[in-house]
Amino acid sequence: MLRMPDSTENAAVVIVGGDLNGLGLVRSLANQKMPIIAVDTTSSKAALWSRHARRCVIRSFKGQDFVEDMIALGKRFEKRPVLFLTDEDAVHTVSENRPELGKWFRFRLPPDTGVKLLSNKSEFHRFAEQNGFPVPHTEILNGTSDLPLLSRLRFPCIIKPDDKRYALSGDKERAVRADSLDDAMKHAGIMLRTPGGIVAQEWIEGPESNIYFTLFYRGENGKIAAIFTGRKLLCSPRDIGSTAICIAAPEAGEALEPMTLAIANCADFYGMGSMEYKWDSHYKRFMIIEPTVGRTDWQEEIATLCGVNIPLAAYRYELGLPAVPSVTVPSHVAWRSTFAERAPRHLLTNSFRIFDGYFRWSDPLPAVQHYCISGSLGSRIMRQWTVRRNSTSGEQIQWEER
Repeated sequence: MLRMPDSTENAAVVIVGGDLNGLGLVRSLANQKMPIIAVDTTSSKAALWSRHARRCVIRSFKGQDFVEDMIALGKRFEKRPVLFLTDEDAVHTVSENRPELGKWFRFRLPPDTGVKLLSNKSEFHRFAEQNGFPVPHTEILNGTSDLPLLSRLRFPCIIKPDDKRYALSGDKERAVRADSLDDAMKHAGIMLRTPGGIVAQEWIEGPESNIYFTLFYRGENGKIAAIFTGRKLLCSPRDIGSTAICIAAPEAGEALEPMTLAIANCADFYGMGSMEYKWDSHYKRFMIIEPTVGRTDWQEEIATLCGVNIPLAAYRYELGLPAVPSVTVPSHVAWRSTFAERAPRHLLTNSFRIFDGYFRWSDPLPAVQHYCISGSLGSRIMRQWTVRRNSTSGEQIQWEER
């Protein structure tokens, strides 16, 4: 059972979702003199093992179970906590139940129509084209009768569910690269056997290290509480997966931050969010990959590690507190999702200080849970690390602490 924090003048933080981005939120807000509650449907998630947070287990991130459990949690605070979301289902459930949950929590989201537009790849693609934002040629398929549309594409292409929740639930693959029309027809046909549509986008030329992202928190009247631009060096799986290693990219921020804010302004995009881009090696310009709305991103902590604490800025903004003082962004800092990941040496030299997503000497239990107790994942990561270590010349794993 959740033990409520001692009396404090600071409003608490409630973080929904205990995966790696939830853990990054906990550590970004640690030692800031506010109680932190990490919420998930299972106590095995890494953020719930952090010494900086109290854990709370609820029944679901969806539907009435989530609403009832969150209201029950909210009633236990004297002041409305600031609510941060890291889960796609939770974003939609909060958005659809604002009147009830807004009585007990402070949160900021776009209008529900905006949440649905920004989280649906088909709708967002139409929006981007209508407003002149750069996106790759995309075909939208709602059923098998739309399969002939694939012949309009230049290959290779990438095929994704139009709603990420279909991938998170296991109903569809998250992303598939197709190198030919026959390959695309095969994969698209399989993905369309389950409910929901898909999008097929022409491949943006260039390596995965050409992928960039801009993270931000946008308040009332478009006020920016914090913004940060980073670059992916490695994805898992390669080219199409989640961030495995990333760094700051202030040089790209000059182009991407104005574009991100223009999109946000046009889409009525408020609260926590991000935009992902890729530099097209052929056309020599940035192309939009996809937005993230209402929640933190997987690699959100890289901003904090580089001196731009977006969660803290959002917390202070929502409580009407003075903005976080600006700091000099440290150079040569990298974040990696697990210690099994290793970027090419020409992208990540020994001068970089690497922070493991799970392990910190000051907060070791999330890593113990993830690497050691979660058996199958821990074994897989150790096998990956062993193979990669044997393929290098004496590389040593270095743990880093904030």
